[in-house]
Amino acid sequence: MSIGDIGLNWSFISAFLSIIVIDVILSGDNAVVIAMAVRSLPPDQRVKGIVFGSGAAALLRVLLTFFVARLLQISFLKLVGGVLILWVAVKLLTDGVHEETSRQEAGDFAHAIKIILVADATMSLDNMLAIAGASHGNLFLLLFGLGLSIPFIMFTSGLLSMLMDKYPIIIYIGAAILGKVSGEMIVTDPVVYNYLHPSDTAVYIVEAAFAAAVIVIGKLWIHFKKRGGHQ
Repeated sequence: MSIGDIGLNWSFISAFLSIIVIDVILSGDNAVVIAMAVRSLPPDQRVKGIVFGSGAAALLRVLLTFFVARLLQISFLKLVGGVLILWVAVKLLTDGVHEETSRQEAGDFAHAIKIILVADATMSLDNMLAIAGASHGNLFLLLFGLGLSIPFIMFTSGLLSMLMDKYPIIIYIGAAILGKVSGEMIVTDPVVYNYLHPSDTAVYIVEAAFAAAVIVIGKLWIHFKKRGGHQ
């Protein structure tokens, strides 16, 4: 991989614009995780959590991008990642709703960062592959794409965390989005995909089912936690 041409030729401009679009579209899922994770922190720690979470996540992306094409071919990697995201979605949903109803003490900063890193490392595989492909081996474009994702994620996650305070329904929407990501990762894992050969419609159905499953599992978890607390 070389630095590559940095000029006003069409190939460079096309790749440059493609990377911007990829970042805008694919950074949303990561922003949802960060917003939900830092929401349990005290207001004075939220910005710090967003900055640390986004920065650490970006560093992970830089390290993993150079191996992402091979990583995505490892059997069961996306399957395991999908299961992890499913757990993260349910955990963030139950924590967020529980905080709304019981006004529990603010969450732990280190715990929030850990959730952000686990989720971002698994969800960013497709994002990194798209940026690596769009850069066409141009190291400048690759690093530009990775760097550009940081302000996108920071701004979006900060906005979402504030909106979640005002409109708690966004917590459920965010959890459903993560459930959709989980379903997509599981059904497109190389082993699962080659075994089932799902159509595009089947993939959409799985994504919708996982989005709904996160809400159902989360509500049941909250119900049983409440019952256990009253006993």
